[in-house]
Amino acid sequence: MNKKVALHTLGCKLNFSETSTIGKQFKNEGYEITDFNSPADVYVINTCTVTDNADKECRQIVRRALRNNPEAFIAVIGCYAQLRPEEIASIEGVDLVLGSNEKFNIFNYAHEFGKNKLACIHVTDTDKLNDFGIASSSDGDSRTRAYLKIQDGCDYVCSYCTIPKARGASRSLAAEKVMEQFTRLIEEGYKEVILTGVNVGDYGKMIDTDLYQLLLKMVEVPGQFRIRISSIEPNLLTDDIIELTARNTKLCRHFHIPLQSGSQKILRLMQRRYNRDFYSDLIHKVYNTIPGAGIGVDVIVGFPGETEEDFLEAYNFLKDLPVSYLHVFTYSERPDTKAITMPGSVDVVERKKRNHMLRILSEKKKMQFYQQQMGTTSPVLFEMENHNGVIKGFTSNYIRVSASFNEALANTLTNVKLTATDNDCCTGEII
Repeated sequence: MNKKVALHTLGCKLNFSETSTIGKQFKNEGYEITDFNSPADVYVINTCTVTDNADKECRQIVRRALRNNPEAFIAVIGCYAQLRPEEIASIEGVDLVLGSNEKFNIFNYAHEFGKNKLACIHVTDTDKLNDFGIASSSDGDSRTRAYLKIQDGCDYVCSYCTIPKARGASRSLAAEKVMEQFTRLIEEGYKEVILTGVNVGDYGKMIDTDLYQLLLKMVEVPGQFRIRISSIEPNLLTDDIIELTARNTKLCRHFHIPLQSGSQKILRLMQRRYNRDFYSDLIHKVYNTIPGAGIGVDVIVGFPGETEEDFLEAYNFLKDLPVSYLHVFTYSERPDTKAITMPGSVDVVERKKRNHMLRILSEKKKMQFYQQQMGTTSPVLFEMENHNGVIKGFTSNYIRVSASFNEALANTLTNVKLTATDNDCCTGEII
């Protein structure tokens, strides 16, 4: 009888792609992958440093695993493990703690996966984090959308962020290796590949290339597919990338562009690499160059020093931008960051209030964007699942679309005319 492993991922799409790759290693060793809420012999928890209350959350997940099997081997890996290995090792039931370099070599550190009296820690110093773990993953087993890691680490010094400490300096996978992975995913039948990384737009630094050159190679691969960029910093979204997206249908007409604050003062305190005017000009350039482009925005509320006036300045700035939706985060204190020592802490209740206001604005933006697209025709990549007689998918510009279930539509890029919208989803007529 095969041993079972259960995997749990906290955080971003990059983490999910890396967990998927680790899961494949277990499969190759004869393990059966099971649901995290089911009994398993081994539980692997891939952590995130961005998650609020990361320590508390990690403890809860470990307890949940041990309730399923008190004798299970528990491995905690990834970003939070890199930053706080001793804290994690002190959690009752944890057997192994692996940092960012070590997580892809779990079988080198746990040969028998037997319970330990004390957790073993294997974590490389941050300044020596230079490995590149190749990773890709899919949305379940649908063969519809795949995530491909092309970049890792970050050289930015944003005052609120611990990711550079957790993942090290910016580094990229060699273009020929990216193309090898990318071509394999297309040949396996994936119709959309999402490019992931800590700072995807920084791809190519130190290896004499850039993201634009990589995209030029990717769109030349034969087949019916499309490429989506998971997220890209505003100062790295170049005119070349925007113009290539406008003229080549293999690139999704969708950019997720972090802003973090619409207040000029707060942007400076955050040590971001652009100002409000630059960001506004960029959004309007995308909006005017790529008809119907979907534009997502990351924004943080409650940063130290953010007054009511600063927040309203940011709110009105976002309200006037032609963007499609917001991802709103409430600032939370992170050890070993510059921001944690800054004056002007915002009351937690006020942080939540500001978060709620921006979430409402996001819903209005999304509904407005969907309504603007009514009557247009766009290819939709339909997924495999049958949602009570309905099949769902996404347009190139990231609109969720539903239609009557037809198995023949699954994993196809099908032209759909958008006819109505209802909250998070549009209905469409198959053309």
